[in-house]
Amino acid sequence: MNIPDDLRYTSDHEWARRLDSGICVGITDFAQGALGDVVFVELPKPGDEIDRGAKIGEVESTKSVSEVYAPIAGKVTEVNTALAGSPEMINSDPYGKGWFCTIAPRDAHDFEDLLSASQYEDLTHE
Repeated sequence: MNIPDDLRYTSDHEWARRLDSGICVGITDFAQGALGDVVFVELPKPGDEIDRGAKIGEVESTKSVSEVYAPIAGKVTEVNTALAGSPEMINSDPYGKGWFCTIAPRDAHDFEDLLSASQYEDLTHE
């Protein structure tokens, strides 16, 4: 299982990457593996104001449907529209081409409150 050290994580299996333009969000390698083959993705809309922990989308796989939650509060500034036609990118590249959206944080400290890679690894091995 791949858990990059440069990202932050939630206990709901989302990851967050700090960018100059905000916080990029996706689901972890652990999550995509548990879901199986992803066949559909529902994304938020640019401009949506979201609270930390609020639902920002859904991932439908051959096994189940899972909700995706915002790791931070803020405004959605960009969504990965390529996922509409190629949702399988979540399986093949969850930390790259399989990203969900970018959020302009309401509070910069939200990012620091997320789990580190080692904390997330501990969570997935319990």
